[in-house]
Amino acid sequence: QVQLVESGGGLVQAGGSLRVSCAASGRTFSGYTMGWFRQAPGKEREFVAAITWTGGSTYYADSVKGRFTISRDNAKNTMYLQMNSLKPEDTAVYYCAADRSLVAVKSGREIDYWGQGTQVTVSS
Repeated sequence: QVQLVESGGGLVQAGGSLRVSCAASGRTFSGYTMGWFRQAPGKEREFVAAITWTGGSTYYADSVKGRFTISRDNAKNTMYLQMNSLKPEDTAVYYCAADRSLVAVKSGREIDYWGQGTQVTVSS
């Protein structure tokens, strides 16, 4: 059974940092692009960041560019999102996703695998 499991969410003050992780199990994700999405209460799920299989290319939403860093360790089948200079508007449930298509990961459509999400709350 394929699973993506997020961890590392929590409560942090504005200006602080947090790192969330996504551990993949059940299969190898060789060749898969992976990404992070988030969904705030009352809002649609939105793209946050994506990283290709080799890690050679990364993509970010404008709202997090310069503050968030996506990375992955393929030997550990794990992806990370380092979040710095957090703002209250970053509060959301953060989901990881995996798909062979970069277009799919960036759009959030027809994604092969989704995690269950981890809550990140930034207090002002």
